[in-house]
Amino acid sequence: MILIAAVDRNWGIGKDNSLLFHIPADQRFFRETTTGNVVVMGRKTLDSFPNGAPLKNRTNIVLSRNTSLNKEGITVFNDTESLMKELEKYPKDSVFCIGGASVYEELLPFCDKALITKVDEAYEADAYFPDLDKMEDWEVTKVSEEQTCFDLVYHFVTYERKA
Repeated sequence: MILIAAVDRNWGIGKDNSLLFHIPADQRFFRETTTGNVVVMGRKTLDSFPNGAPLKNRTNIVLSRNTSLNKEGITVFNDTESLMKELEKYPKDSVFCIGGASVYEELLPFCDKALITKVDEAYEADAYFPDLDKMEDWEVTKVSEEQTCFDLVYHFVTYERKA
């Protein structure tokens, strides 16, 4: 499974169930990378999408403790064990964990790659991605050239779990 996220310099990912920033090139990267694949998310992430609708042209899977969650276009799992059993049906490199914070934390042990858009700015956040720079079993394997969006500077960074 592959983690995909946009983070600020403190690994913040959101505030009040919204993203911290909107970078068109990052949104395009996310869309192009995940389209045609499986996206795994929490209920709050699903709720943050326009009209709470699942993402088009993807298999939408929600990990939630809410046993009554039932929405067209999503499959819900209430525990990690049953989710991982379901994900065995798909090629590992076609499954993307897209958040939020608790789902990233929960599924991190099952992931071996992370596609991170790192913005060189600090925001007020209440949701964070695990700091891969502080984890000995993760390493940076690729960094894009510097990107800009108005006054924001960012990089596309690939992390991989060490063998």
